[in-house]
Amino acid sequence: MVHVSPWAATAGLIAGAARLLPSGAPLYLYGPYRRAGVPTAPSNEDFDASLRRRDSEWGLRQIEEVAALAHDAGIAGPEITEMPANNISAVFRKA
Repeated sequence: MVHVSPWAATAGLIAGAARLLPSGAPLYLYGPYRRAGVPTAPSNEDFDASLRRRDSEWGLRQIEEVAALAHDAGIAGPEITEMPANNISAVFRKA
């Protein structure tokens, strides 16, 4: 949902998770992300452009920005696992 919604929706997701998840519980995010120091695959660049044509508030997010939002809300992580098709699993945990 993070890449197919406005940034405010991601902020709401993180805030809701911080409010509702018990300590140690995971918040699992999956999909394409931009990552500092990691080249973005051409297919993900094309996907990002396609999303932004549909809605200028959509698009690939920088995982470090998502992590900063989570950290500010008391959620640690992420633990990142590479997945097929240039996606990642990002597991955050409520502190």
